[in-house]
Amino acid sequence: MDRRLLTQHIPALRRYARALTGDAWAADDLVQDALERACVKWRLWLAGSDLRAWLFTLMHNLYISQVRQRLRQGPAPLALEAIEQEPAAPASGGDDALDLQRCLLLLPDEQRVTLLLVTLEGMTYSETARITGVPVGTVMSRLSRARGRLQELLDATPRPDASTSGSAAGHGALRRLK
Repeated sequence: MDRRLLTQHIPALRRYARALTGDAWAADDLVQDALERACVKWRLWLAGSDLRAWLFTLMHNLYISQVRQRLRQGPAPLALEAIEQEPAAPASGGDDALDLQRCLLLLPDEQRVTLLLVTLEGMTYSETARITGVPVGTVMSRLSRARGRLQELLDATPRPDASTSGSAAGHGALRRLK
């Protein structure tokens, strides 16, 4: 195994994992697990095929397995001793406005995965279909629904400067930036 082949994809894996999980620690764990699995299953990768897509497929499958496992386990119990004081309601106002990361995390997993692979990682529809194990038409449908729902969430998010701009819309259409 040539480590250079593997290590050149780590930044993209980390970026995708952080956007996917919304948590730096969970993302690092996910990337680590994916790299471990890649090392163990290295012989399954076909030389000459797209290593990036193979690594993303491994990580995607791990993520889905982790989500399913958490759903089966249910929420972790909270010890009463861990609560030092009565929880306070969050203050209302612009400080609590949902940002893009929070809006992404509100999307259903399959839509968020598709949106991130296509827009953040610049993968084609066919690459995304291979990684997620669904037909290209499903990728296109999920991407369309994800973009629409994300736009709705962003439009519904209160902005601190909304009162000063005088514009109720205040947001343009989502567009891909590189």
